[in-house]
Amino acid sequence: MSKPENNLVPVVRFAPSPTGYLHVGGARTALFNFLFARHHGGIFILRIEDTDQKRFQAEALQEIFASLKWLGLNWDEGPEAGGERGPYFQSQRTALYSRHAEQLLAAGKAYRCFCSEERLARMREEQEKAKMAHGSGYDRHCRLRPEAEVKALLAADAPHVVRLKVPDNRVVVFNDLIRGEISYDSSQLDDLVLLKSDGFPTYHLANVVDDHLMRITHVLRGDEWIASTPKHVLIYEAFGWPQPHFAHMPVILAADGGKLSKRRGAASVLDYQRSGFQPEALLNFLVLLGWAPGGDREIMTLDEMTAAFSLQRVSAKAAVFDETKLEWMNGHYLQQRSQESLLPEVMACWEKLLPPAALADQVYAKKVIGLFKERSKKLIEIAENSGYFFRDPVAYDPQAARK
Repeated sequence: MSKPENNLVPVVRFAPSPTGYLHVGGARTALFNFLFARHHGGIFILRIEDTDQKRFQAEALQEIFASLKWLGLNWDEGPEAGGERGPYFQSQRTALYSRHAEQLLAAGKAYRCFCSEERLARMREEQEKAKMAHGSGYDRHCRLRPEAEVKALLAADAPHVVRLKVPDNRVVVFNDLIRGEISYDSSQLDDLVLLKSDGFPTYHLANVVDDHLMRITHVLRGDEWIASTPKHVLIYEAFGWPQPHFAHMPVILAADGGKLSKRRGAASVLDYQRSGFQPEALLNFLVLLGWAPGGDREIMTLDEMTAAFSLQRVSAKAAVFDETKLEWMNGHYLQQRSQESLLPEVMACWEKLLPPAALADQVYAKKVIGLFKERSKKLIEIAENSGYFFRDPVAYDPQAARK
């Protein structure tokens, strides 16, 4: 069993799944974990939750790394960095999860479920017809199987999953550092699957086992995981492990109050990079989505965010993704940079728009940047709006004009 982490040293983790790009919601989660760790002199771990091998995308994994590095959110332990708590890919830890599932089986805290997909589908259909508002979910058919029957099925190599024995008549309570006390009636919870029939763990088992073995002290994540937390609390209890502190960040909404989509703010971090946003601007914008430093201060460096950050100033109220404000912030950071430092990035944009010969004079190019950076909100705007400075003027033809 792992030793407890020194209480004076918070340990947090950002644990994305490489099934798609890193969007702004994930970037904010990483940022808040990073700031919390840095503010308290703690440890920021990057863990890759890649147990869903069917949806795993190698390019998505590389994009996660590139996005965090571009933002300057460097992890203390994890892939590439190493550390004493590895491996940091869940796909490399499957034996651990199997052993821990066996521990729960031996302790009578879990059981093997041999129900087929067909039986489960019929069960759900019947529950839907009966409109079971209470007690729906798995009907615990295999929880009541005689031991001799279970042994016979195992001897026949019958496929099965491992489920947690959720206790009856329990109020599961946990304290959220942002939202206060939250409680769930155990009757609302299924006997959740811990280990799938292919031997891979579910998110819930892997998450709890890894957080415990990696000695995570604070779990900071989005509010979409609130409903999973009572399940995790019960898994901690089944193992007899202490729980970490939980804090669930507010949802981020589009400017119209709807769900974020790729057309409404949920683009990938690297899409913002490619569009000419500055990492400092995106970080500054993201930190204010749910957290307030106090007063009317809005422009902050990463060091200033680190010094001021606290969970006490994180709101439970939904945050709104205002693209106009992000562009304003980006314009501010562009104006702080010199023409010299902007030249390589603007040049990369120009190269897509202009012939190489037009860009030969870099002294001239820097002067053009100086003319446009004050009125531009993105790098691409500097390039697009200044193109005519690099084109030869069209000669005036009086004959053509008379036509």
